[in-house]
Amino acid sequence: MEEQLLRKVMEEVEKELKTSKGEQQSMKQAQSCTITEFVGTAIGDTIGLVIANVDHLLHEKMNIDKKYRSIGIIGGRTGAGPHIMAVDEAVKATNTEILSIELARDTKGGAGHGNLIIVGSEDVSDARRAVEVVLQTLETMMGDVYANEAGHLEFQYTARASYAIEKAFGAPLGKSFGLICAAPAAIGVVLADAAVKSANVDVVSYASPGNGGTSYSNEVILTISGDSGAVRQAILAAREIGISLLGTLGDVPVSATTPYI
Repeated sequence: MEEQLLRKVMEEVEKELKTSKGEQQSMKQAQSCTITEFVGTAIGDTIGLVIANVDHLLHEKMNIDKKYRSIGIIGGRTGAGPHIMAVDEAVKATNTEILSIELARDTKGGAGHGNLIIVGSEDVSDARRAVEVVLQTLETMMGDVYANEAGHLEFQYTARASYAIEKAFGAPLGKSFGLICAAPAAIGVVLADAAVKSANVDVVSYASPGNGGTSYSNEVILTISGDSGAVRQAILAAREIGISLLGTLGDVPVSATTPYI
């Protein structure tokens, strides 16, 4: 009886944590680094770090409220949307605040972005936990990123936008949110049009290479909000068209991990 109970508890714990290969790899790498600030790594050449007590001079130059003694730092060479979505989940689950979101012109020489995201907390344990949540969640958020030798497509969805999405895109809090991105940018224009035609959604933002919404990346990024079903419908319509169009430039675009939308 005790063994059955123990087995059941362990199964529930494993289910709750949703341990993936990516998470296991991150944990192994974390164990191999003895630097105090190191938390772990994840897909997209992403590194998670934490500073327990930021120097007061750096506080001032980084324009960080002094009450945030500790900060969590997430940086990736490839990805922007997945990281923002993962951080959005992290702030929902921890006592942290979004301090800054910056998108670098990167993707290791590709058409898209890298990222630098900083969260703040009064206690270092909250900052560390937020970074851990991001690293664990990235595997999922990369699921609807598709790529081939010519470019990439990215689709993101959440039923409830929180503070990271609000800060990055100006999306309304608590409402369903979707992101549609394509590179080359020409494909993104078509996907944006198809998405808003396919469902009754509100356009939150539209970014293109020269309008200030990207770091001059060869992308168009549309963000939408509205009813959950409508947002998902718009994303799925754009995804179908995007995979077909990007496929004309090379191989059939494939998911980075496992699609979740």
